[in-house]
Amino acid sequence: MTITITAFERSPDGGKGLARDTRVRWALEEVGQPYEVRLVSFEDMKAPGHLALHPFGQIPTYEDGSLSLFETGSIVFHLAEKHAGLLPGVPDARARAITWMFAALNTVEPPILELVTARIFEADKPWSEERLPLVKDRVRARLDQLSSRLGDADWLDGAFSAGDLLMVSVLLRLRPSGLLDEYRNLAAYVARGEARPAYIRAFAAQFAINAPSPS
Repeated sequence: MTITITAFERSPDGGKGLARDTRVRWALEEVGQPYEVRLVSFEDMKAPGHLALHPFGQIPTYEDGSLSLFETGSIVFHLAEKHAGLLPGVPDARARAITWMFAALNTVEPPILELVTARIFEADKPWSEERLPLVKDRVRARLDQLSSRLGDADWLDGAFSAGDLLMVSVLLRLRPSGLLDEYRNLAAYVARGEARPAYIRAFAAQFAINAPSPS
């Protein structure tokens, strides 16, 4: 069976690796699983066929034989459970890695997404200038805590895991805002994630779809 994932036909980020299919591509590369990509337009995402795979009309989706999944956290967890390379073998360490997966998506990402919304989609609102500093402070509160916990370690809990994959993916969304540069250890942490060969392959595959055509 060939794994198939869905991705934007034209990603809103222009191929900068911020679309969530990049997280799934990265996980697949880390565990050495080949995959195919079915590109969908924004119109396709609301069509019945895609809604049968993702009831909220988003990407990515994951299909492997009779199994279909949506939500990046679920997909990455499935891959990490099924294939070696993303979760430790020791039960306690494995549980901690899974905890970091949840922390990335449930604790760290929400204020970051709020910042993305404030900077891009609400910038023209009359109250935007007053609200933006408050949103940034909420992000900084989380980054303060994460930076303190990471310290000078390479990864969140020993060896690289699915927890790091998702946390780095989440933190990458901060790069356009400049907030990541305020935390030297977190910026270095993200850079280590981007330097992994599996990430480089995943990024290149996503960029190739969205790169401008040569003139």
